[in-house]
Amino acid sequence: MPYVFAARFNAGDPDAVQEMYAPGAVFVPPDGVPATTPEGIRRANAAFLALGLPITVRPRQVRVAGDTALLVVDWELGTGKGEGKGEGADGRGAHGAVAGPVRGTATDVARRGPDGHWRYLIDSPFGGSPA
Repeated sequence: MPYVFAARFNAGDPDAVQEMYAPGAVFVPPDGVPATTPEGIRRANAAFLALGLPITVRPRQVRVAGDTALLVVDWELGTGKGEGKGEGADGRGAHGAVAGPVRGTATDVARRGPDGHWRYLIDSPFGGSPA
């Protein structure tokens, strides 16, 4: 699932990213104020997509119980562009002011839907702690 998310994110397609979320999903952005609607989740992800930086993911742990999974995933925005310096398409650092890549460890809960596809139920890119 993290690799599918990364592929969709790196394609820059907000609709494809949005499809990764289950109905009723929650997204916890860096400020810690959860987005609880599809439009709120779309806006939260749009802020990351707007950086123009590719994401790389490294799943650390995946625990599955039936149709529910806990994922702990190390991720990084900013590798692969700007000659590895964490620069966006405009040559500026992540968030327009921060030099270097943005990193985190996500703590996510996913659910397998009736169609067999896994979707995020809780997406907490910074593990519940503000960046």
